[in-house]
Amino acid sequence: MLNQKNFKDLVGEFKAFHQKNPEIYKLFVQFTLQAINKGHAKLSSEMIINRIRWETSVITTDKDYKINNDYKPFYSRMFMAQFPKYDYFFQKRGSYADQIDWRSYVVQSDHQSSEVTQTIS
Repeated sequence: MLNQKNFKDLVGEFKAFHQKNPEIYKLFVQFTLQAINKGHAKLSSEMIINRIRWETSVITTDKDYKINNDYKPFYSRMFMAQFPKYDYFFQKRGSYADQIDWRSYVVQSDHQSSEVTQTIS
């Protein structure tokens, strides 16, 4: 659980998971942009993560979790950093994810972002 881990442990776990499983974030972006393009003004990151679980039966390299629920705020912050015009889309509660400058860590290049947007549109 989030309150049982310290910042360094949770962030380190997420970064390792993300590096081993980049397809999770790609799907997160794809499904979030689909929801936005269908007119949704807000959704929960939990809904997006559960859609990934449902539609793909994702098998990750993490032996304990397919997608750890503690990672939801990390994915939503990463998305909002990559797509700042949708900074409002996910409701934010206090999280260790707020202590990371996502722009310098995991945000894809503009070229990759436009490719994702074109795929979804």
